Amino acid sequence: MLEIQVLGPGCNKCKTMYKLVTETLGEMGIDADVKKVEKLDEIIEAGVMLTPGLVINGKVKVTGKVPGKSDIKKYIEQEI
Repeated sequence: MLEIQVLGPGCNKCKTMYKLVTETLGEMGIDADVKKVEKLDEIIEAGVMLTPGLVINGKVKVTGKVPGKSDIKKYIEQEI
């Protein structure tokens, strides 16, 4: 099962990314463990300095911006 983390302190961009990730997974018919990581020390430990961040299976895919659904789909497909 895919492990996906959306990293950020809970700002609007972070919430938007979380929503886009869950919608994209639904559209793809993929079940994944999606977690929001809001603690600063955990975000830094993951290697993300700009939020929001997207981590899939332990690999940082995006930092500092909200990707579109097509990009999120591409990142998910890379890890399947």
